[in-house]
Amino acid sequence: MSANSADLPPQLEVVLVKAGRTKIRYTGELLTDDGTRVAVRAPWAGSGVRDFGFVRFEPGDVFTEYYWRDRWYAVKEVRSATGALKGWYCDVTRPARRSGPELVVEDLDLDLWRSADGTDVRRLDEDEFAASGLGESDPEAASAALAALDELESLARGDGFTALLA
Repeated sequence: MSANSADLPPQLEVVLVKAGRTKIRYTGELLTDDGTRVAVRAPWAGSGVRDFGFVRFEPGDVFTEYYWRDRWYAVKEVRSATGALKGWYCDVTRPARRSGPELVVEDLDLDLWRSADGTDVRRLDEDEFAASGLGESDPEAASAALAALDELESLARGDGFTALLA
């Protein structure tokens, strides 16, 4: 199903929730929603520049974001304002939920980065995940989150993103 279908709005409000609170909310262009995977394109929604040391997110960057209703992660392709691929930023999340023009995604602290050339694959925020207490409060979700991070890393170290995002 494409975003041009009459039953889909051309825009979607993405709501990222963390620890029960809205972390960020932004509007993106709905590209597709096939009932399982939702794809959205949006400009960098942060304020100013965010320099991670291994990548900089800055005004003008464009994110093509892929969310699944049946997977515990989201994959975001990051391009500069000139269209150059920077890489993929992946969030470990609970499966996405869509209600009309809103897509709600619960961030579970774990992240993964893969550079455009594939030489830099790094797991991020494992300390935040451990400190979140999810392992004690919801052991099944914690297990699913760790399995999702392992799957993302495996995909990132091979050429798995090509098939995943096709």
